Amino acid sequence: MKTLIGVLITASLLTACSSKNNESVVQDLNRQFIDAWNTKNSDKIISFLADDVHFLQGSTHFSGKSEVSKKWVQETLPGLADLKTNVVSSSTDSKTAYEAGTFSVDVLPAGPDLPRGYGEGNFILLWKKGDDGNWKLSYAQLEDLPVRVKN
Repeated sequence: MKTLIGVLITASLLTACSSKNNESVVQDLNRQFIDAWNTKNSDKIISFLADDVHFLQGSTHFSGKSEVSKKWVQETLPGLADLKTNVVSSSTDSKTAYEAGTFSVDVLPAGPDLPRGYGEGNFILLWKKGDDGNWKLSYAQLEDLPVRVKN
């Protein structure tokens, strides 16, 4: 009986440590992902995407690394600056992890005489751990409010 209790305690500790380790890895990935947006590093952003990634924003849905790279990353990246997130909820297990919360971003003017905008909303980033042990962004969803003129 003492042996069984010892095994259960050891297994619980290892699982907890593994979950915490995965959590810190995913938090670091999210930071790197946001930093890549803020430095306009599209190659790095795209390297985080899974081959079967999905992106949803309102009624817009892109799927697959090629489509998400072109229609979300490459088309959106030039018009944004200073992306910030506030994580409200997160969870990690051995194969999946997510962070969800709110975001804010500066929207750059489309022309020289137009004002700078400010966007905000909710987000979720879902990461999956591949068979090779690498985490990839599998699902991203944004629900944003209308862009407002930035004061």
